[in-house]
Amino acid sequence: MSETKRVLVTGAAGKVGQAFIRRFLSDPRFEGWKVRALCHNRLLAPTARLEVVRGSIEHSAVAREAVEGVSHVLHLATSKETPESIMDVAVKGMFWLLEACRVSPAFEQFILIGGDAGVGHFFYPHPVPVTEAQKHSAYPGCYALSKVLEEVMLEQYYVQVDLNGCCLRAPWIMEKDDFKAQLSFGDDVFGGPRWRDLVGAEAAEGHVRSGAVPVMLDPDGKPVKRNFVHVEDLVAAILMAIGHEKARQQTFNICMDEPVDYGELASYLEATRGLPSVKVKTPYRSTWLDNTKARFLLGWRPQYNLTRLADAAFDHVRAPDDPRVTWYPG
Repeated sequence: MSETKRVLVTGAAGKVGQAFIRRFLSDPRFEGWKVRALCHNRLLAPTARLEVVRGSIEHSAVAREAVEGVSHVLHLATSKETPESIMDVAVKGMFWLLEACRVSPAFEQFILIGGDAGVGHFFYPHPVPVTEAQKHSAYPGCYALSKVLEEVMLEQYYVQVDLNGCCLRAPWIMEKDDFKAQLSFGDDVFGGPRWRDLVGAEAAEGHVRSGAVPVMLDPDGKPVKRNFVHVEDLVAAILMAIGHEKARQQTFNICMDEPVDYGELASYLEATRGLPSVKVKTPYRSTWLDNTKARFLLGWRPQYNLTRLADAAFDHVRAPDDPRVTWYPG
């Protein structure tokens, strides 16, 4: 066994993977560690402390190669809402990773980044705050189902082989101007819902010209409370969970202290930036994802709230060579 500790990052070229690698390599706590990045479609450039392995975890040989000599695994890879491949990657791929960890003498900890899709996101009524004890309740579609299966599989490895694992369950992850773009009535909207489809193309074009932002309303006409987390807050939680004795075989909600209230957001943007707002009736429901457990056991605290999230997004200027990926499940 090598004396140098290594953390394997699956989905390393994605939003969270790149942010994590940047912070990890600059953190004095991990000065003697190396990162092994498992990349599928997009490649990262190797450095003295960054090893790159290419392939898909749906193949057992790739998973074994990636895990060999690794002490910690950060599992980010997913296929989103793609029925043709999601079970191969999310279920079979994670199984191969866990099996490789189970028999590796170097392995110490498996960290899964889960999602609030596994507890219904804003698709179902949640009359009380959603804690880690709530029963899984995937919303329609294969992506949410995959997030449930990932969490359950990891939990069963705790039961079967006493694997040291941890699940950090995150809601929608924001960076750069993502939060601003999710409010767009244009075709450039980031994620869902597509506001222009709800109000009609003609009205949407008028809202684009005025700079209006949507106020998402639930079926009862009340502003929806929706959960977000900034990528830097999520990465901070990952760094704290690595090797943390109280993270062993635990699931944590990693999110802002309070969800974003679309009514409060509209008022803030009107007061600070003079932006008008438009009420949009939707079938979605408010959800309050409770992060008390992570704050209590890990000592983690999110740094972003509604105002900081909004200001960071509206002040960000995206570079011309930094295209946006607009699709998002749900």
